[in-house]
Amino acid sequence: MKNTSTGLKRILKAFTYSGKGWVVVCKTEAAFRQDLVIFILGALLCFSLSLSGLERAILLFSLFFILLMELVNSAIEAVIDRISQKYHPLSGKAKDIGSLLVLVAYVNAIVVWLLVLFG
Repeated sequence: MKNTSTGLKRILKAFTYSGKGWVVVCKTEAAFRQDLVIFILGALLCFSLSLSGLERAILLFSLFFILLMELVNSAIEAVIDRISQKYHPLSGKAKDIGSLLVLVAYVNAIVVWLLVLFG
């Protein structure tokens, strides 16, 4: 399943694959949809506050980081489920670590928001 395209054609195919990923994750991953709502609400709040451009960028990136970690977690879960639906300790370990990625991203966002807004 190696992509043999090069140049602009490869880039256009990559955008197509990314679009498919966006549709799949929005349709099938409730946690991602919830994180996306938090991102949107946080972004609206961020732009309603009197902040510098750098402060806005830092706050938005902390929220964007949550989305990134949720995507990684979803990808890990999909691969594990593809391998087997049966419980295996290593599968559980991988899924737990993926979940921890999201938790760490949330803790990071909370700390960043607190420091920027009240620090």
